[in-house]
Amino acid sequence: MKAIVIHEFGGPEVMRYEDFPTPTAGEGEVVVEVHAVSVNRTLDLVLRSGEYARPVTLPHIMGVDPSGIVTEVGDGVEDPKAGDRVYVVPWRPVPNTPSESVGVQHLGGYAEFVKVPAEATVPVPDVLEYPAATVAGRHLGAAFQQMRDVAEVKEGEWVLIMGATGGLGSADIQVAKHLGAKVVAAAGADDRVADALQLGADAGVNYRTEDLTARVKELTDGKGVNVVAENIGDPDLFPPAFASICRGGRLVTAGAHGGGKVTLDVAHLFRNQITIKGILGSSRESVVAAMQEAVAMDFKPLIDRIMPLAEAAEAHRSVADRVGSGKIILNPQMPA
Repeated sequence: MKAIVIHEFGGPEVMRYEDFPTPTAGEGEVVVEVHAVSVNRTLDLVLRSGEYARPVTLPHIMGVDPSGIVTEVGDGVEDPKAGDRVYVVPWRPVPNTPSESVGVQHLGGYAEFVKVPAEATVPVPDVLEYPAATVAGRHLGAAFQQMRDVAEVKEGEWVLIMGATGGLGSADIQVAKHLGAKVVAAAGADDRVADALQLGADAGVNYRTEDLTARVKELTDGKGVNVVAENIGDPDLFPPAFASICRGGRLVTAGAHGGGKVTLDVAHLFRNQITIKGILGSSRESVVAAMQEAVAMDFKPLIDRIMPLAEAAEAHRSVADRVGSGKIILNPQMPA
């Protein structure tokens, strides 16, 4: 099969489009023909650079969120079956241990085929195209966890979403609106703000050119927002977002690609009884639910473009340069 293989860590130039042994399913495993896998800043770009928090064995194939068709089923597997449409999630080889994932501890989805334990697959509804399934699997479950389960967003509340046209931010917008909230979408360029408004946000702010806190206060009659989804961790952006939170408000976070080290106004924290909570990501159960919710709520994935696998290095450069809005998807079945 064709795959993107890294034999050393470094820039996009270390990514080689080459032949690699096609996997075969062992006991309890399935092989999935990959039709969509997304390019993620931390789980792909940082990993490729050699700076990822967990050790990675070389040679390696990246790609943590493939979706596609089951083509081979190993002994002992009753579900899924050959021909089923699936999305791949992390799994735990041993109970009460850290989860493992393709694209990190195991060979990933930047390939025509990927091998996974059967338990690491989630059914994809027939009406969801594979790029939408990959975005929903990676981000929609996490968005429901952030908005509904952790922040407990209520109808009529104001929610500020930072990085609103990222994968998680764009899902947060749609989930918050689904829950009946009023959404302020904040992004770093006017065209991205426009894209967020198209997804249903009630108002938008360019946090690179506008006073974020002042604009939020203006929109909320001086009160501030009830919830902030801050998945960036940028030292310049976090303080004005935090200052936008009203009394009894909540901040939720599941990302730190902007650096992760920020200043915290503790006085504003305790005077207004603000809660800060972090989540790691989606559980398998939340991804199963997200696939059904994606259909029920007519989820609209924000996808910048779909590229052939052979152009993965260019896709990494685009993500690094923050070109476009939404996710870049690789399709290993697309002609090079």
